[in-house]
Amino acid sequence: MAGRGRAWRIGAVGLVLLLTGCGGRPAADPVRTEVQRMLDRRSAALLGHDEQAYAATGTRAQYTRLRALPLASFAYRVTAVRRTASGATADAELSYRVAGYDKAPVGARRTLTLGRTADGHWYVATERPAREAGQQLWDQGTVSAVRGAHSLVLGTGGTAGLSAFARLADRAVPAVSGVWGTRWSRRVVVLVPESLAGMAALLGAPAAEYKGIAAVTTGEAGGSGRAPADRVVVNPEAYAMLGDAGKQIVLTHETTHVATRADTTAATPLWLSEGYADWIGYLDTGRTPAEAAPELARAVRAGEVPRALPDDKDFGFTSDPVKLARAYESGWLACRMIAEQWGAARLGAFYRAVGTHGERPGAVEEALREVLGTTPQAFTTRWQTYVTTHLR
Repeated sequence: MAGRGRAWRIGAVGLVLLLTGCGGRPAADPVRTEVQRMLDRRSAALLGHDEQAYAATGTRAQYTRLRALPLASFAYRVTAVRRTASGATADAELSYRVAGYDKAPVGARRTLTLGRTADGHWYVATERPAREAGQQLWDQGTVSAVRGAHSLVLGTGGTAGLSAFARLADRAVPAVSGVWGTRWSRRVVVLVPESLAGMAALLGAPAAEYKGIAAVTTGEAGGSGRAPADRVVVNPEAYAMLGDAGKQIVLTHETTHVATRADTTAATPLWLSEGYADWIGYLDTGRTPAEAAPELARAVRAGEVPRALPDDKDFGFTSDPVKLARAYESGWLACRMIAEQWGAARLGAFYRAVGTHGERPGAVEEALREVLGTTPQAFTTRWQTYVTTHLR
């Protein structure tokens, strides 16, 4: 599950031919091999903080932009090379890990424009995201970093303001661990671009899809037991409209997604994953159901009690904002009800049980029976009563 977040309103190209040897297997493309070796040297120079060696492989702009990012690994895998009139263009898969934070690498598709020196050596002239791929933060400027006790906050506008995000994230991590448990990295990486447009570029999506969304968490669904690299990506324009309590709720919500990622699978409905993140986010805030679920409360008071828990499609960022708010609020109240009537530990067990079933159909039904001792129909009826009781 990637890119989810709380809906807080407010020249001529030639072809490189592969020659077939006598054994029938394609011969290695010498240009591709040379380019791969050059990129290997480039990556080693970056990791070794050797700016001179890095500059020998091409433009050093990226070196400067990446200087503040603590890297444990950084490597390219060339997937294609196309000769051009002035040099070549290479497609590559970039993978990298942030030291102390990523257990698994972040992957990115990149396109590199290559030139050739007079003595025949390849070098990087420019590098950019591949077509339809999202940007990396350093594509937007020089990366600045602020470390917290449990967090790393990265931005491109200098360090001013990043410390505030680190403080909120440092409070969020122990708050989440206190409920979910400590079997996760207990560290979070927060990306703070300078604008909504910057956020959308990192996510590879139109800015209109994230207008009014304070933050999202990127990452792949888990289930393998190996937590993938997650990033909390902030929309600074929407985030700035929140009060202090709202900002903390957002960071705690997104940190919950990082903590639960390995136990979140395709079987996990969004009402559960988003509702659970909201439930932890609202803990100890003193918010009443009517205060935290105003749109759903308005509907209930008008006699529009929801007939069923929201479907995943109801959580689309491009949908009706009122409908979207009701979907989040409905999921939150469902998780709040489980915590109150079955206990917080049983709520966490239910979440994990759904994920354990992977992509098998009926995962929620099985988890309801195994962990809560109920059926989907009985659970829905109970939830409707709970919603009505608390929002009228």
